[in-house]
Amino acid sequence: MEGELAALAAAAATALVNAMVTESWEQAKTRLARLFGRRGRSGEPAEDEAREALEEERSQLASARNTDDEGTAADVENALLQRLGRLLREDPEAAPELRELLTELRAAGVPVHSEISGGIQYGAFQNSTIHGGVTYHFPRPPGPDTVIPDEVPALRVPFVNRQLELTRMDGVLAAADGDSGHVDVLVLGGTPGVGKTATASRYAHSVRDRYPDGQLYVDFAELRGQRGGGDVSAAMESCLRSLGVQETYLPPSLADQTRLFRSKSAGRRILLVLDDVDEPAQVRALVPQGPGSAVLVTSNGRLGELTLDGATLLPLDPLDAGSALRILADRCGAAAVEAEPEAAERLVELCGGLPVALHVVASRLVHSRRLTMSRLARELSDEARRLTAMSLGGKASVSAVFDSAYGQLTADEARFYRLLGWLPCRTFDVAAAAAATATDPEVAAPLLDVLEDVALLTPVDDDRYRLHDLVRLHARERAAAEETSQTQRAVVERLVTHYLTVTACADRTVREDRLRTTELDQLPRDVANPFALDDAPSPLSWLDTERAGILALLREGHGFGLHTPVWLLAEAFTVLFLHRRHVQDWKESLEVGVAAAAEAGELEGEARLRSLLSRPLLDLDELEEAHAQLERAVVCAEAAGRTDLRASVLEFYGRYWDRVDPARAVEVYRHSLELNTEAGEERGAAIALLFLGSAHDAAGDPGRALTTLRSAHAALASGGESGWKPDPRMAARALLAIGRAHEHLGDTDEAVAAFTEAAAELRTAHATHYEAEALLELAAIAERRDEPVSLREYLTRALEIHERGGSPRAVELRERLMRVEGETDT
Repeated sequence: MEGELAALAAAAATALVNAMVTESWEQAKTRLARLFGRRGRSGEPAEDEAREALEEERSQLASARNTDDEGTAADVENALLQRLGRLLREDPEAAPELRELLTELRAAGVPVHSEISGGIQYGAFQNSTIHGGVTYHFPRPPGPDTVIPDEVPALRVPFVNRQLELTRMDGVLAAADGDSGHVDVLVLGGTPGVGKTATASRYAHSVRDRYPDGQLYVDFAELRGQRGGGDVSAAMESCLRSLGVQETYLPPSLADQTRLFRSKSAGRRILLVLDDVDEPAQVRALVPQGPGSAVLVTSNGRLGELTLDGATLLPLDPLDAGSALRILADRCGAAAVEAEPEAAERLVELCGGLPVALHVVASRLVHSRRLTMSRLARELSDEARRLTAMSLGGKASVSAVFDSAYGQLTADEARFYRLLGWLPCRTFDVAAAAAATATDPEVAAPLLDVLEDVALLTPVDDDRYRLHDLVRLHARERAAAEETSQTQRAVVERLVTHYLTVTACADRTVREDRLRTTELDQLPRDVANPFALDDAPSPLSWLDTERAGILALLREGHGFGLHTPVWLLAEAFTVLFLHRRHVQDWKESLEVGVAAAAEAGELEGEARLRSLLSRPLLDLDELEEAHAQLERAVVCAEAAGRTDLRASVLEFYGRYWDRVDPARAVEVYRHSLELNTEAGEERGAAIALLFLGSAHDAAGDPGRALTTLRSAHAALASGGESGWKPDPRMAARALLAIGRAHEHLGDTDEAVAAFTEAAAELRTAHATHYEAEALLELAAIAERRDEPVSLREYLTRALEIHERGGSPRAVELRERLMRVEGETDT
């Protein structure tokens, strides 16, 4: 009975947290407050107070989700779980009403755990182990929400025929047997515009039930151009996140990412759709381990090398005449096709069986009431004869289709279209389109609608747009013919300025106190901070969405010699990578920024960016290159003569020496501390003290480390006279380091006290990764002291953190905890 009530509490906590951000919350809150206000229980508030407390928790959750603060969201759920558990223990008669509430939430569409006979089955209890009447919960990967990924984009235009190809695809992929251990790979190849992505999407949506663990999607066109295999690494990061791995536990190297992906995909049956692949290596790294899983690839090439790995190649030919006519009939009406059958057939011929061209033709017919199929066929035939074969798939007739639609645009609409062709971003929003075309968003939005109406622009999720590759090529060709080279540079310059402005706002919204070589206050002076609006996305989410586009823009801007705004953008952009582990992208953005700062002769910028570049280089174990960058950063900082910058560069240099020579790190951190003090940077000095104390400990001097770390903790916990705020997170990390110094001195009781306080403070600060470190230190001490109850407690919480984050250490911790449980039983 106790286990069942614990399971009910766990399921209710998860469901109610989900309900907090839905319209169902008000009713659920009233019911829940009534339950908490029931008489006969100690320590619980009355109904009105309970209602206020629940609303406060809802506000905390909404704020956490707006800032991607998974730790706070988890704490809200854990607090609710504890209260529900206490409620059910003290008043078991509340269980039926709580079950009824869950049933109502399920009916309202709120996610609730699945059912078993006699009522509701609660996932937490299914995954628990019971010893001596006490239930210890082992969280199930990939995390507490166990969201099943469903990432393949939905079709936005009618899908016609391809039944033969779909049947052949099913014949290949349906053969995978979940018990055989086999994973099938199918490659859809064909010319651009033939409908590969649409066919893959249609197939994926038709077989959802076959892949109970979800469907993952990677668009390699979004990742194109990243060097050193960066696109594969970015794709791997995306897949790992989809499988529940949090930022803290994402490995930096592709080799480690690949190993983790294999572990995470083992035991799962998933479909992975890889769109617009151009190299076999992009596929080989991403084949999942789960029996019965499958990989569906689209490519403009054939990728014949993959047949050596057992892949099946399926060429996708242009649509036959009958299928193409059905597209026209679907868009224009069957009566229109039947009225002019010969003209309709000629239009199909001129479109070359390419769906993208057929949709452009159909849009012209739909939006031009006086235009007949016969007239349009004559127009396109004349244009095709005039044109030589262009690079649009080598078909003059396809170029004629786009030229015909382009010719119907007004002068303003046509120029808007041309300039969009020069966007280096694969997808873009209204603001970016406005910046590129030197218009206001209010002007750009209806122009985007016009291009969408004539099928020259495709909407994607979240108010974003994209140009089909063939359409984008056509827009660029028209721009090259009708605009000057200076115009393209101006487009890129406006885009760099736009993204620099918004990124600077995002940077300051996330980290107000971060050292910047230029504050950029002049850029957004006349622009309202977009992230201060009630319905704004979180700044980190926006940066993540725009990440591939900003990288492409950095490269393009540097190519046009826009050195100053490019290095400034690279510096502001780095705030994303301080919170999201896109290590390869961070490295590339900083490499471009360093080159731009050097070209601009900006010593401060070069010093700052080279020191920042050492971080991803160290993560990737590129120690020699990190050392070279830091050596140059020191020279640049000294030449610039800015004391606070010199102090910061030396802090980064100390992190390098932490890895190579702790004694040298002590020397470097001490110098950084002196410079921070000289510059009046109290927070910088406190951080330098923390790193200096840790370096003393690593160098074998725990006594001196303890003195230094206590000073660091006092400063970080209290803040400074200059007005910088206390930093509870870093103060708690100082406590963790203090505990280790006590351990090395043999002061075990003092170490336990420090680790215990650190774990509590780190949990409050939502730094659960570091909390887990403190818990494992406590577990090691408990094991040495033969304290099995404490050992089990520490390991259980550490396992929960690692499971929640998708950490590769979770398996090891689970096995360790099971051994402890077994030893306790015997």
